[in-house]
Amino acid sequence: MKKVFFALLAGVSLFANAQSAPQDSIPTNPQSQQNAAQRILSSNLSQKGLTVGGYAEAHYNRATGENAKLDVHRVVMLFGYKFNERTQFITELEFEHVKEIYVEQAFLQYSLTDNVNLRAGLMLVPMGIVNEYHEPTTFNGVERPSMDKSIVPTTWREIGLGVSGRWNEASLRYQAYMFNGFASDNGGKFLGGKNGFRNGRQKGAESMMNNVNFSGKLDYYGLPGLRLGLSGYFGRTQSAQAVETIDGADVGIAMLGLDARYAYKRFTARGQFIHASVTDSKEYNAFYGSDLGSALQGWYVEGAYNLLPQDKKQQLFAFARYEDYNTHASTEGGLAKNLSYDRNEVTFGLTYKVAPGAAFKADYQFKNNAVVGSDTTRQLNLGFGVWF
Repeated sequence: MKKVFFALLAGVSLFANAQSAPQDSIPTNPQSQQNAAQRILSSNLSQKGLTVGGYAEAHYNRATGENAKLDVHRVVMLFGYKFNERTQFITELEFEHVKEIYVEQAFLQYSLTDNVNLRAGLMLVPMGIVNEYHEPTTFNGVERPSMDKSIVPTTWREIGLGVSGRWNEASLRYQAYMFNGFASDNGGKFLGGKNGFRNGRQKGAESMMNNVNFSGKLDYYGLPGLRLGLSGYFGRTQSAQAVETIDGADVGIAMLGLDARYAYKRFTARGQFIHASVTDSKEYNAFYGSDLGSALQGWYVEGAYNLLPQDKKQQLFAFARYEDYNTHASTEGGLAKNLSYDRNEVTFGLTYKVAPGAAFKADYQFKNNAVVGSDTTRQLNLGFGVWF
């Protein structure tokens, strides 16, 4: 499967290099696409003071044999304050499922030059596409890709510091940070087979730290309509002082990601591959009684086509996505692979962008796993998303 993914990336690169026609920039061109924090930072360039934004999404989900679920999944308020021409503060306050409140981002940026920025605070870990670009009008499908929920895992943010910027001569955007990282024991929740690393996110809430983790990403935007990403994350999980010297108290994580986004006229495509290696998983599972794999891996490819004429402000994208992810790609210490953790999904549907920043969504999913004789779960999803 990896060979198929890399072949697709190479094919898209060659195709993009051969095109000279103008790209569709409303708002699908990945070279000009911004996320919420980037939009707040750039909107404050010509003035001091406060900038306000937000995004929200509501969902309807009905899976095979289950009652339908309705959810105001998230309502997010964004605030940015520009102190002077070099110094800005960005924060993102999220209300999930009506009753849960989180701070998703809260960082201070100081611009040393036009292309070098210092950042410190609660920030998104730059891994893959959706973790940074998770605003509901920036991706197809009512729900985010499942691979991004367990392996990356979106939305993944931790406290750290580092640098970001651009090297325009090489058509590169770069990020490099030091973070505190996942918790080995997050209030009784552990890293494991079903949800991968998801339970380890500390989210900046009285976070433990006894190991420094490193994360970085390079984005290349030198070909028309194409953006390629290479990301990495390396370090160890955090454990309480009382147990940090015991074998199995923490694990090492080395994660690599490749991603690609492409737009040409009414056609868009994206793909992503993530591989994470875990050291000391045998000792970790014995210590905490978990079932964490020694490797997690996943990938997806997606294509979409705008059914409306290119000169229209509205867009109606028909899309299809295939993803394959396995949180038990390999195991150690006699832990048998759980075939139910080897999953694939097919999603197809429509994204109707009625205005820039407002979209209605509908899709249908087929969810399978590698267990012999297991039933396919079918799920209908409906929803809307806004971003301003």
